Amino acid sequence: MKIRAFGTIAALALTVLPTSWASARSVDGIINRIKEKNTVSIGYRDASIPFSYVDENGQPLGYSTDICIQVAETVKKALNLPDLKIEWVPVNLQNRIPLVANGTVDISCESAVNTVGRQSQVDFSSPFFISHTRLLVKTGSGIAELGDLNGKSIALSINSVPERLIKAMIEKSQLNVRIVPVKDNSEGFLALQTGRADAFSTDDILLFGLRNKAANPSEYEVVGKPLSYDSYGFLVQKNSTAFLTLVNATLARLSRDGELEKLYAKWFDPMGVPLSPDLATIFHVIAIPE
Repeated sequence: MKIRAFGTIAALALTVLPTSWASARSVDGIINRIKEKNTVSIGYRDASIPFSYVDENGQPLGYSTDICIQVAETVKKALNLPDLKIEWVPVNLQNRIPLVANGTVDISCESAVNTVGRQSQVDFSSPFFISHTRLLVKTGSGIAELGDLNGKSIALSINSVPERLIKAMIEKSQLNVRIVPVKDNSEGFLALQTGRADAFSTDDILLFGLRNKAANPSEYEVVGKPLSYDSYGFLVQKNSTAFLTLVNATLARLSRDGELEKLYAKWFDPMGVPLSPDLATIFHVIAIPE
């Protein structure tokens, strides 16, 4: 799917990038691919609400999507490519890192947690969100913490950070909890809805997104103390320093101009999730000068 117009958000004014950047761009693999194809390929998810998902027409949208449309606008200006196109590439938990690593996707714009293990395969942008692993359960289930799942079941997305975390905590606490493996958030929520699992665990903001999209949100609740502190970043191919600089420059500009907070309000205020002190601090930290 290729889109020639970047949408309303792309009309935001861009600051002039330092001229010294031009000397580094010729040795960057991603930059070279973009110039050759006149296209930037952006990875998206179909159900990572509200970061990256698709509408009824299959069009990608979300908080991460809006930011990466701005990244594309930065690249367009920096490379002097007025007709630069966006190619939207669907990714999932299993293939997003390989697709970025092999150059199929220039930047994966969804909800990837930055970990040391993943840094050995791809590079991460500056953080743009902070989340915590918690539980989604049916209202009135009596489940408030992970320990309450003893003798019950939990759905966990395969190859996700919460999967590894929850499995380790279950083993450490010697809980008798049956693991229901699922491929993604949609399947995890379906397992909870249909009774295949008593809980679904992933990043709490994604759980709020699933709950809010349900036919009857009041039938579900996000519970439990935070089990982790997770920093989200955009994924790019390793050693693509010039391109990563453009990505981080975009995040810095959006933060300095107050646009990141506006985007947060656009996507998260309707969910009833206020800006956390942790994320407010991150917005200040990444707002480095041009």
